[in-house]
Amino acid sequence: MTVRIRRVTTTRAGGVSAPPFDTFNLGDHVGDNPSAVGANRKRLAAALGLGENAVVWMNQVHGDQVVVVDEPVEGVVDKTDALVTTTRRLALAVVTADCVPVLMGDARAGVVAAVHAGRVGAQNGVVAKTVEAMLRLGAHAGDISALLGPAVSGRNYEVPEDMAAEVEAALPGSRTTTSRGTPGLDLRAGIARQLTALGLTAIDIDPRCTVDDGNLFSHRRDAPTGRLASLVWME
Repeated sequence: MTVRIRRVTTTRAGGVSAPPFDTFNLGDHVGDNPSAVGANRKRLAAALGLGENAVVWMNQVHGDQVVVVDEPVEGVVDKTDALVTTTRRLALAVVTADCVPVLMGDARAGVVAAVHAGRVGAQNGVVAKTVEAMLRLGAHAGDISALLGPAVSGRNYEVPEDMAAEVEAALPGSRTTTSRGTPGLDLRAGIARQLTALGLTAIDIDPRCTVDDGNLFSHRRDAPTGRLASLVWME
């Protein structure tokens, strides 16, 4: 039986955090008042219609660790950048402020995943490793749909020439030129190309750039700042 997959991405609005984390900061590692973050996370769970403990959060470290969860987690899943589950109504959350949130799901097999894909993690294959974990749980590449959420766009992601070349070698399609004519990275383009090579055909990319859109948090634009949350779950 096919499940219904839900994907949600937050904005800066609707929370209780004070500047510079105003207002709906969902990151617990950026210097915000912990009680404000906790209140924002409770508000999010309520808005989603899920239990407070039905959202699984990660302590993201820009690595390539993938963890499978099958029940609510006390606290956070430590030192990981991807979560996978086959459990319905268990939402997987990734927090970002320029990195790429990747939300994937196979509605037929009943498998979903949330990935934090920054430059280092994407370069080291965290997205591909997450797809592999989904396949081990019964997913089929052709049935997996993916959403690449709001992130810094290539026109605003300037990097040194050697870094652009290094990422391009590991994640072809990432290299680009910024609006200033300098070497840049479009991680979402590289990830989309990687997913296509893995057999995915339903790949959507949120057009919003975190640097350009003042309704979104951007570390490159505003550090210190808050974090957006992108979540995926099955009804």
